[in-house]
Amino acid sequence: MFRISVLSLLPALVLFPAANSARAQATKTSASPTAAVPAKPAAGAPADAVNLPPLPADAHIEQTMQYDGRTLRYTVTVGKMPVRDKMGKTIGEVVYTAYTVPGKDRPVTFAFNGGPGASSVYLNLGAIGPKHLDFGNAGESPSKTPTLTDNPGTWLDFTDLVFIDPIGTGFSRALVPEAEAKKDFYSTVPDIEYLSRVVYDWLQKNDRMTSPKYLVGESYGGFRGPRILYYLQSKLGVGMSGMVLVSPYLNPTIESHGDLSPIPWMVTLPSITAAHLEREHKLTPEAMADVIAYTQGTYATTLIAGRSNPSATDAMIQHVTELTGLDPNFVKQSGGRLETEAYLREEYREQGKIGSIYDSNVTSFDPFPYAPYQKANDPILAAIVAPTTEAMVNFITNTVGWKVDARYNALSDDVNRLWVGGPALRAGSVTQLRQAVAADPNLRVIIAHGWNDLSCPFMGSLLTVEQMPVMGDPTRVAVKEYPGGHMFYSRESSRLALHKDVQAMFNKH
Repeated sequence: MFRISVLSLLPALVLFPAANSARAQATKTSASPTAAVPAKPAAGAPADAVNLPPLPADAHIEQTMQYDGRTLRYTVTVGKMPVRDKMGKTIGEVVYTAYTVPGKDRPVTFAFNGGPGASSVYLNLGAIGPKHLDFGNAGESPSKTPTLTDNPGTWLDFTDLVFIDPIGTGFSRALVPEAEAKKDFYSTVPDIEYLSRVVYDWLQKNDRMTSPKYLVGESYGGFRGPRILYYLQSKLGVGMSGMVLVSPYLNPTIESHGDLSPIPWMVTLPSITAAHLEREHKLTPEAMADVIAYTQGTYATTLIAGRSNPSATDAMIQHVTELTGLDPNFVKQSGGRLETEAYLREEYREQGKIGSIYDSNVTSFDPFPYAPYQKANDPILAAIVAPTTEAMVNFITNTVGWKVDARYNALSDDVNRLWVGGPALRAGSVTQLRQAVAADPNLRVIIAHGWNDLSCPFMGSLLTVEQMPVMGDPTRVAVKEYPGGHMFYSRESSRLALHKDVQAMFNKH
């Protein structure tokens, strides 16, 4: 669900730090350690040897759900895929959860969450899998007993689903010492290469190489998506029909140079305004269209003009105050440039609360209200790890019967701590997106965002796509926006709207 952040933002979202001061760092991180505790090395083994209990054989179970007035029958498989080095040695094991429906030539969709350090549980139980768990909304409690229900927004009615947990997340694990794992798995380029190979190997193992194939990635998984798709397309020889990027960490370069460029502030203003409109019960596509037009027009030109046009600056500050409902002095002292972390504290300071970077209308009490900076965990992150972990562990081990002697990592601080981003991370994935779209005239892409998300704001993707050349049909790469935040799918209406839009994309093939 998320992307990278210094503070570890959303468990399944993004854990990497945001690139500039215009927004707080956003990423799914978690306080869970990576992998099972190694067993004591056998006598005579090297001191740094990794000795773990073996993972069980693949397990299967048949399930049904009521969907759109009919019974949908499907098979759940929990299994593992080996990751090998160039010499053929197994250096890691990736655990996946697959949902398949009988039928000839059904599409198959591979799902990744973000972090780095997030398992795929968030897309699985939150968004598109056949079972749904309520989380990520206002008032959710970590101690509430998790209850799975049939998901009316599941994509299983039109595609099989394979949820992949990268090494160090879920039950997936490295079989090499930490220093080697860092080199083999916890870096931008190796991450793309081994996960692409896992997709290839699953297709080969299950005789699905000629099926229509799709990818979905959330948050930092949205950074992975274009790179995995392009690597499969250009290196491994696997053509993908389409891709859905959910709240993606797509273009970090857009956040740079907020002292000179208006773009970082243009990226955050619409999401802050959307949250205010929602609190006022005035959030509509028409209202947001006006906000976007103002942001791309008068707001941008006023910021560029700077002190050369004081009257325009005064008018802009007044209008931003009206748009956001913020304290006029706060907006004036900010020069109309709304820094995310300051906004999340100032908006709720009088209530003794803080807002979530993933959806600023989800709040929690601030345990350190007088600190000069936010010391508490993000409100959504603080409430999300326990229910998702409990629900997924129970489903895998008890419902499916894949009994394992290891702990499940919904969000791993260890993976995030060890991660080496480098230049590839800072460059984003727009280059690979452009190249993949150019290479395949049939490829279609949906970039889906919640209006309230300040960790990966929708405006960043909108500006990015508007700068791409039109390669054939201009609708092949489409930005879709929905009420809600980073995990907008936690709202059933937005989850159903996403289902409708994605199914329409599938139907065009």
